[in-house]
Amino acid sequence: MVWDPQQYLKFSGHRLRPAVDLLMRIPDVGPRTIADLGAGAGNVTKLIKERWPSAAVTGVEGSAEMVAAGRKAAPDVEWSHEDLGHWHPAKQYDIVYSNAALHWLPNHAALFPSVMEKVAPGGILAVQMPRNFLAPSHVLIGETALDGPWRSKLEHLVTPPPVEGPAFYHDVLAPLSQNIDIWETEYLQVLEGENPVKEWTKGTWLTRYLDVLEGDEKVAFETAYGMRVAKAYPKNAAGQTLFPFRRLFMVAQRKG
Repeated sequence: MVWDPQQYLKFSGHRLRPAVDLLMRIPDVGPRTIADLGAGAGNVTKLIKERWPSAAVTGVEGSAEMVAAGRKAAPDVEWSHEDLGHWHPAKQYDIVYSNAALHWLPNHAALFPSVMEKVAPGGILAVQMPRNFLAPSHVLIGETALDGPWRSKLEHLVTPPPVEGPAFYHDVLAPLSQNIDIWETEYLQVLEGENPVKEWTKGTWLTRYLDVLEGDEKVAFETAYGMRVAKAYPKNAAGQTLFPFRRLFMVAQRKG
């Protein structure tokens, strides 16, 4: 995927809120080292550094475009341009934080214990992932992909939701944790503008489909999806679009 920081940050306020909610739930363990996995454009990494200014914070991000934006947003953070799926640091961290990133990686039954191994004993793993994949915003992407001349190019992307339910992550992390807190929040996001749900998904999940297509076919696919999603999320009397969005959170302290 080629990430567009400007497209992603169109809804920066709404995207930032769960990141801050997660950050504020992390107990202050006096961290000296912190890793932010999938640090994106650095707007959250900057807040992590502000909360723990004496800690060495590393932003890990696989998109060159996002790393460039992050270095501008958070210049006092060390930036590592590497694929999260191949992240194998030589040291453990007191806090490993990840906001809206780990759902891009497969096999969570193996992934989460692997990430927890990078947390120092007594340290914290803090993760937030979207769990909105059965909502019209995301289901309609798959339906559009399977209903058009582009089907042969896109159908391999139509897969089951990448994020499991809360109990799954509890079962995976509990054996490694001395304390674990998992919860979900559904945010009723009030969006402005023309077809804002399309613009929202274009900053994340829709991108993986658009990247496969080119030219007129790419435009036609986006238009077809846009028509479907606009009907699913009509504007209210005030001209606003209400977009409920569910997110899964977990804060686990590794066994000492």
